[in-house]
Amino acid sequence: MPNWLLTPVVGAAGGYLASLIGWPLPWMVGSLLAVILLRCLAGLDLREVPGGRKTGQWLVGTGIGLHFSPAVVEQVAAHAGLLMAGALLTSLTCLIGIALLRSSGHDRATAFFASMPGGASEMVNLGLRNGANPGQVAAAQSLRLLLVVLCVPALFQWWLDVPPTLAHSAGASDLPLLAALLIGGALFALLWQRLRQPNPWLLGPLLFSAAAVVLLERSPSLPAGTSELGQWLIGSALGCHFSRDFFRGAPRFVALVVLATALAMLAAALAAEGLSWLGALDPRSLMLGMMPGGIAELSLTAEALALSVPLITGLQVLRLMCVLFLAEPTFRLWQRRR
Repeated sequence: MPNWLLTPVVGAAGGYLASLIGWPLPWMVGSLLAVILLRCLAGLDLREVPGGRKTGQWLVGTGIGLHFSPAVVEQVAAHAGLLMAGALLTSLTCLIGIALLRSSGHDRATAFFASMPGGASEMVNLGLRNGANPGQVAAAQSLRLLLVVLCVPALFQWWLDVPPTLAHSAGASDLPLLAALLIGGALFALLWQRLRQPNPWLLGPLLFSAAAVVLLERSPSLPAGTSELGQWLIGSALGCHFSRDFFRGAPRFVALVVLATALAMLAAALAAEGLSWLGALDPRSLMLGMMPGGIAELSLTAEALALSVPLITGLQVLRLMCVLFLAEPTFRLWQRRR
């Protein structure tokens, strides 16, 4: 029996249990934790479902794009300078991780690319090209994403009760349009992947559906349960990246990454609080958008909490672009000044 057949069953059981206790993003967090627990404690060799994460990203990306509308895009564009400042400040939180890892004796390249709040696969490739330890870079990026998925939704739902100002109201279901958006998003993802662009199965459908609903001025909603299906597929796939060896292999390294991620989240929250005084933006949306997590995970959190999905998605995409375009030139400049 293929090792991946049991993974979606375990993920579904974890998601269902998390939904019963009212955990935020239950189908992502629950499936993620269930797969990790069985891999680490029971020793089951659960593997990622072939194409499962891409399918989940495709569904989630399409759903995120449906939150865009001409009015909301105008509101977000009016604060473009503030959003760019937030993206740059979020990128600078990497200095915390770099300082901690360098102080513990890790080489420059590994400390630098392991601390970047960018796409995990992109940072592994850049790190490998610049002499970093790819295993440690991948481990740090995976652990950062795990901590954000587990902590941020719960913190925002239970502790930060600030009313949103740019919430999205779902429109009526339009099956022909939705089918066209899903098919077009999949084709655009294949093109995005062929062009070697980052995160193609999330950003491709997201950009396609966002452009379509803005141009057509029609905002349909996905059928009930689609978001949960995407969360379940993504969470189950993420859980397969963790094992006993992952946590036992370098406990000091894991502890440093956990500390760096916690401090980066705190620094991002303080920076967001300061930026919220400069513009009429929802402080909670701004703070969530500046967390050093993934686009899909934080956009789903925004959707669950009725926050501004376009604002948070825009911040995350800008931060990703800043990291992808500036990380390698900045590292090489640092090396030349050595």
